[in-house]
Amino acid sequence: MSTQREDAASALPDHLYLIGCDAGSPQRPLPADVSAQMLGFKAFNLLKMAALGLRVPPAFVLGTPYCGSDEMRARATGASVWRAGISRLERATGRRFGDPRVPLFVSVRSGAPVSMPGMMDTLLNIGLCERTLGGLLRQTGNPRLAWDTYRRLIRAWGELVSGVPEHAFDEEYKRIAGSRDERSLDFTELRTLAHRYLAVHESETGKPFPQDPAAQLEAAISQVLASWHSDRACEYRRQFGLDDTPGTAVTVQTMVFGNAGGRSGAGVAFTRSPLDGEPALWADFLFNAQGEDVVSGRRVARGHETLAQALPPVWTALRDSAAALERALGDMQDIEFTVQDGQLYLLQTRAGKRSARAAARIALDMLDEGLITANVARERTASLDLASLVTVRLANEDGQTATPLAHAASGNVGVTSGEIALDTKRAIERGAQGAVVLLRQDADTADIAALQASTGLLTRNGTRTAHAAVVARQMGKVCLVGCPDLVIDEVARSVRFGDTTLREGDPVTLDGDTGAVYAGAMQTVTEPLVDLQQRLLRLRSQ
Repeated sequence: MSTQREDAASALPDHLYLIGCDAGSPQRPLPADVSAQMLGFKAFNLLKMAALGLRVPPAFVLGTPYCGSDEMRARATGASVWRAGISRLERATGRRFGDPRVPLFVSVRSGAPVSMPGMMDTLLNIGLCERTLGGLLRQTGNPRLAWDTYRRLIRAWGELVSGVPEHAFDEEYKRIAGSRDERSLDFTELRTLAHRYLAVHESETGKPFPQDPAAQLEAAISQVLASWHSDRACEYRRQFGLDDTPGTAVTVQTMVFGNAGGRSGAGVAFTRSPLDGEPALWADFLFNAQGEDVVSGRRVARGHETLAQALPPVWTALRDSAAALERALGDMQDIEFTVQDGQLYLLQTRAGKRSARAAARIALDMLDEGLITANVARERTASLDLASLVTVRLANEDGQTATPLAHAASGNVGVTSGEIALDTKRAIERGAQGAVVLLRQDADTADIAALQASTGLLTRNGTRTAHAAVVARQMGKVCLVGCPDLVIDEVARSVRFGDTTLREGDPVTLDGDTGAVYAGAMQTVTEPLVDLQQRLLRLRSQ
């Protein structure tokens, strides 16, 4: 375990911590001076994973005090602070940041003391530039990986740091790829796309994309710290009654590349189903992709069956890691992971957001399994009432079963009906008058205010584990994602499912249990989950 100040503690600035940067034996106690309040919840759990001996890419953390004031935020971006951490990553990996032959690349991630899924910024592939591109090619022998990674960085940087609108990059993408998926592009197309993106950045901002790795890192740290004050982060804290003062930590972590080919990819796994609590690994995985592809809500990922069939050793390692984390942390976990060339790396874990039904079953099952005590199980279920432990299904009228318009992946259970809203303004206005269902192209956390005003969410793109789906589950909203039959026409203010067209304001029904979408408002029947209710009553009577 390697966040220790080690024998060179004095060489590290205050509030800078190391994770996975030494070859020390696992299972050593955590240092006394670290906490989730100091490191942020994400980095604190990353530290725990490293302590358990799980495979975690080396990282350093700039603690939450660096987000406390303008002076501290400015200090965090200075080389006098981050250089000590980079040096430890260089020592741990044998690579050098900015070196043209054996370059080190890093991700820069946020992490508040309380989990805020998708509400703050992340920048991947920092350190990649014209000078280090050749080094990545030499390290990997994979020109497609190199050019794909470079164009990803340019676009993400343009959108997050430089304020380039998405459509400017989208237009260039369509010129090269048309309607093809980005994973079908070869390295020559990706190289052309990277050069086009560089031109877009300069034309939109009047400045070239930064080619100095140190300047990239400094700006990335600044951007992540600033994202604590982003509109969506502030709205999330407002809705969930969270304190504005703790700030976010910044984790700078060695890159692993899920976009390295057919034996690589990125995914998110829940150690148990967050929908009903079933004690089995529940995961989404996207081959030849980076983590943001899965959680951003812009892609459709495959379920765990594909990963288990294609890469059995990775699936076994993931399942074993999930079991180890549940034993150590005593709760259902939401794990983000990357696979590079058949090797599993864990990037974060946190207690997973879950439905009321799942919350009850998970607590009761973990009590039966000896993972938690009865007192802990009672604490975790104290806010649940029996009325929430029900299943809702459609009522068959006159013995007839309704025909669904389409199917999608379920991000949360339940059934809801409401009029269609296609944007935030409409959702908030009409949501104040009655039930609204939000229909969107992507499952995007930027829609948090619209989601709060709605009873359900349906998206064309996105995964069950996308940050927006996680937030919908936390809010108790019915959520269906990845609906390929949904076509949205924002100009005409209409949607189409095959041959059926509905207009904004028309009623629609989402069934989160079956993943079905129906035209119109459907009648429902509520049935108690008797066995689950009885188990909970027995716990409370002890």
